[in-house]
Amino acid sequence: MMTIHAVVLPILLPMLAGALLLSLSKARLRWKRLISSLATLLLLPLTLWLALQADQGMTVYALGNWQPPFGIVLVVDRFSALLLVITAVLAVPAGLSMSYGLDRKGQNFHALFQFQLMGINGAFLTGDLFNLFVFFEILLIASYALLVHGLGRPRLAAGLHYVVINLLGSALFLIAAGLLYALTGTLNMADLGVKLAALPVTDLPLARAAGLLLLLVFALKAALLPIGMWLPSTYAVASAPIAALFAVMTKVGVYAIVRVHGLWFGEGALAGLGRELIGGLALLTLLFGAIGALGARRLQQLLAWMAVVSVGTLLSAWSFASEAAYTAMLYYLIHSTWVAAALFLICGVIAQQRGEQGDALVSGPRPQGTWLAISFMVAAVALVGLPPLSGFVGKVLLLQAAGTGSWAVWFWVLLIGSGAVGLVAFSRAGSSLFWRSAEPAIAPGNERRQPFAPVLLLLPLSILMAIFAEPLLYYLQAAASELRNPSLYINAVLGSQKGGQG
Repeated sequence: MMTIHAVVLPILLPMLAGALLLSLSKARLRWKRLISSLATLLLLPLTLWLALQADQGMTVYALGNWQPPFGIVLVVDRFSALLLVITAVLAVPAGLSMSYGLDRKGQNFHALFQFQLMGINGAFLTGDLFNLFVFFEILLIASYALLVHGLGRPRLAAGLHYVVINLLGSALFLIAAGLLYALTGTLNMADLGVKLAALPVTDLPLARAAGLLLLLVFALKAALLPIGMWLPSTYAVASAPIAALFAVMTKVGVYAIVRVHGLWFGEGALAGLGRELIGGLALLTLLFGAIGALGARRLQQLLAWMAVVSVGTLLSAWSFASEAAYTAMLYYLIHSTWVAAALFLICGVIAQQRGEQGDALVSGPRPQGTWLAISFMVAAVALVGLPPLSGFVGKVLLLQAAGTGSWAVWFWVLLIGSGAVGLVAFSRAGSSLFWRSAEPAIAPGNERRQPFAPVLLLLPLSILMAIFAEPLLYYLQAAASELRNPSLYINAVLGSQKGGQG
């Protein structure tokens, strides 16, 4: 019974912590930091435990004990549990880094941070389409405020762009959900999978339109080009720790595409709906992301474009629709999220140490600390996919899973090419930041220096993922098998008569 009730805790814990922090908005900052840190740290063992439980089988939690398809359900399988762990691991160093002075610029920062985690975790757990919309809105509202944290004209401009684009996406989401409800009479994801497969022929055109519209919304959230052009400008101006947390934001869109498409468009008259379209856009995203990285003039801008490259890589792999491709995609998803977040945190340290030069890729004050330079090199090597770190393992898995078709040839060319371009871009960045000038870094003034410790919480994970790739791949292969067999999810949800009680 405790296992079942634990399913709702990744949502309840940050929600209660956020509400408490709002009520204590006038309290001393150290108390806010303590509450936020405790809530964030508790998520880590909780999500790890849920992942272990998911390895034994899916858990369905019926809120209020209203059984599906009439009630709202939360579902933990290997895929959702994996994303919960990724988020929990990422939240610890991101929150720690913000607690070194940056959180002084807004009294409700820690509450917003917790609501952001609530929205992300809820999106990964919900088995109801409307509640997916609700959690999207929660995480987006929190992200609006976190993006402009510290203010400044560039952040306000990017924030306005981000708000308008995502409000449009939210409107399209509601239209698509309304169409699907009108056609099927349900918003339960598992039940929608059953109802859509049994639709009469006369309803199929409208179902295709609603499905494509919803996939468009998720592609927008995932920052798939050309509708994802909001990402580079947004991530490039956010505070470095916030950008590190945002490394998992695009994965929410990727998760939604993989989950919804597998449940609704895996077989029947709607089988494969939009897969080739998304696969083609993903390849273009790979190409233009690499071009953007090569032209970046600031380190954080370079990292933002590399986040675009990772989205293209993930959805290209998903488009191959094989179990091996899904396994490789999941491995690369973990790697790209954590390593990109580590680089954003490194960027924050560099920018603060260089004073007015910030993270601009020009000669100037050199950041201090041998370990900082080494960490930058290691993270860059991992992100572009050079051996022996996790990026190399992930790209080998992706190339092996691609097969030999025409799409696979383009994928090989673009994946290897984007890695080569990334290597050139990071080499140029490292040369500009660390080796072109011997001037000492400018002191950060009265503001506390950004800590290096959060980087050390993330970066070694790339090494560990390479060393322990075999047991990790065992879990990921099982998760990929579940994704390839949506009937397991549907039967677990609709066949559950006992769920949990809210």
